[in-house]
Amino acid sequence: MASIYDLKPRFQQLLDWPTRKLHGAGVTANQVTMTAALASLALGAGLAWLLARQAGGGAPVGLAWLALPVFLFLRMALNAIDGMLARRYHMQSALGALLNEAGDVVSDAALYLPFALLPGVAGGWVVTLVLLAALSEMVGVLGQTVGGGRRYDGPLGKSDRAFLFGLIGLLLGLGVPYLAWFTPVMALANALLAVTIWNRGRQALRAAAAEGRP
Repeated sequence: MASIYDLKPRFQQLLDWPTRKLHGAGVTANQVTMTAALASLALGAGLAWLLARQAGGGAPVGLAWLALPVFLFLRMALNAIDGMLARRYHMQSALGALLNEAGDVVSDAALYLPFALLPGVAGGWVVTLVLLAALSEMVGVLGQTVGGGRRYDGPLGKSDRAFLFGLIGLLLGLGVPYLAWFTPVMALANALLAVTIWNRGRQALRAAAAEGRP
C-alpha cells in the first residue's frame, strides 16, 4: 500500500551534499541517529511542559507548535542521512541498527504524546496511537526474523505519521480550532495503524514464503 516512504529515494538525492559534508567533518551515522533522538526528546518535553503550564493557567502554547512541523522535516532528513552515511561509508553495525530502530520508537513517543495533553481532547486515542506505532515498527523489524525483510508497508508508516502530526502542529500553531476534528482524526489514524500492522505482517509472510521459508 502506498506510503510517503516511497519518496525516500528522491529525498535521499537531495541529501547527498550534506551527507558528504558531514562525513568530511568526521560525523558518524550513530552520532546523527542519537542527535535526532535527543532533539526529539527535548522538543517533546518542551511541548509537554508548555501544555502543562497552559492547563495551570499559563500562556497558551500558540506559535510554539510551529516548531513541530519544521523539526519533523529535519528529523526525516537526519534519519535518511544516518542510513546514507552507514551504507556509503561502511559504518553499518549492530549497535547502529539497534539505535536506529529504538531511536525511532522513542522519538515518535516523545513528539506525539504531548498531543494527549491538548485541552478538551480524548488523550487516550493519542496514547493508543503511539502504542500501535511502536507495534507496527516491531512487526516491521520482525519481518527480518521470518525471512521477509524489513517491512515499511503503509498506509501509516513512520513518514506518514510525521506528515500527519506535522500538519496538525501547523494547524494548531496557526490557531485553527481543533476540538471538532482532532479526536476523529486520531481514531482514523489508529484504524490506519491497525491496517499497517496487518499489511506488514502479511507482506513479511508472503515474502518469506516466496523465498521458500517454512
